[in-house]
Amino acid sequence: MDENTPHVQAKFYTKQSQYSVPDTPFSVPITVGVEELSSLINGLLKGDEIEDESVKFDFLINEEFLRVALNEYLEQRNISTENVLEIEYIEHHPAPKPDNSLLHDDWVSCLQGYSQYVLSGCYDNTIRLWKTDGTELMTIPAHTGPVKAVKWITQDEEDTSPLFISGSHDQTIHIWQWNQEKKEVDCMVTCRGHTESVDCLAINNENQRFCSGSWDKMLKIWSTASASEQDEQEDSTSTQKKRKKTDQIIPTRVPIVTMSGHKEAISSVKWLNLTDVCTASWDNTLRIWDVNRALEKSQLQGPKAFFDISYSPSNGMVIAGGSDRHIRLYDPRSTDGAVVKCAFTSHKLWIVGVAWSSTNDNHFISGSHDGIVKLWDRRSPKAPLYDMTGHEDKILAVDWSIPDLMMSSGADNNIKIYSYSHHKNISS
Repeated sequence: MDENTPHVQAKFYTKQSQYSVPDTPFSVPITVGVEELSSLINGLLKGDEIEDESVKFDFLINEEFLRVALNEYLEQRNISTENVLEIEYIEHHPAPKPDNSLLHDDWVSCLQGYSQYVLSGCYDNTIRLWKTDGTELMTIPAHTGPVKAVKWITQDEEDTSPLFISGSHDQTIHIWQWNQEKKEVDCMVTCRGHTESVDCLAINNENQRFCSGSWDKMLKIWSTASASEQDEQEDSTSTQKKRKKTDQIIPTRVPIVTMSGHKEAISSVKWLNLTDVCTASWDNTLRIWDVNRALEKSQLQGPKAFFDISYSPSNGMVIAGGSDRHIRLYDPRSTDGAVVKCAFTSHKLWIVGVAWSSTNDNHFISGSHDGIVKLWDRRSPKAPLYDMTGHEDKILAVDWSIPDLMMSSGADNNIKIYSYSHHKNISS
């Protein structure tokens, strides 16, 4: 390095205690980039004989990743070189690795992981159950139209008869019970009330209620009970006798609440807490609803149609993807009007799937009709951490319910599974 190169005073710190260095300012050339800074930290660590192999680090200034030379970064943000810079460093995240591919007979429109299992919905009207190692457990002839949404109700891994739900183009929602010992799946309840395709579902944190969004523009709230007292009371004595004879009568359930307001189809729904639901729509809006009072609380206007949203309970933020190819980060609690906190741009076509990590509140994934899944860190809006390829057609959905597995499904009839080395949430 040229001796005439200007230097800047920098203090380095980390939340990963195994990589801590002395808390004193160092004089570093102002033209250094990430690689040189990583070498500096490794040199300090090797001085303490921590390890022989070099560790690759990423660096953050004011909670934003350093992606250019230090002098460029400081110029772009008008930061003075007279002050001591405080620079956080974290271990560079390893690239996700392709793990498995689950082949279907038609487009795979929806999926969700749970424990060691994957639930998928298909355009051939079936639901499939898989193990994450690629073993197909069961194909269920579920609906009379394409299956557009599936969600696990059960979250107890010791439960040998888990419940799940499915929504379909046939306007119905089914509640299913999977008896793992008998290797059987039974439809327990059929939920009727929508007049168009049921495109999205979400379960609340207590697993007692779920909500549904539809092409009919309506948001509906339902009970998750597999056989509620309400259902049993609705059956007359004669119907019960008939059921004993045929053993084929499936109870029908109606919604607890129906809410209207969207002007176009509802494409995604998420519970923010036990009373509030966020919906995304083709009408370019995100709306937050109070389901107990059955009213709309607030509305966020977007530039174009929204296709998917994901909510992180740990950071309180909503990410949304849509037809304008950008992912936007919203704070639904914001009262200052600046609800869009950040935009992430890299996809070439519609973004149809987004999902937060459940173990790192800075990481999320997105899937697009461009056939690529991207892993993002919310502190790096200008570029994703990694692109994951493998799909041969447009992606239709993504899922990150299992912390160490990122999954996507698409019009190539496949589910792609990528393994993710999840660090504990070291950055918050």
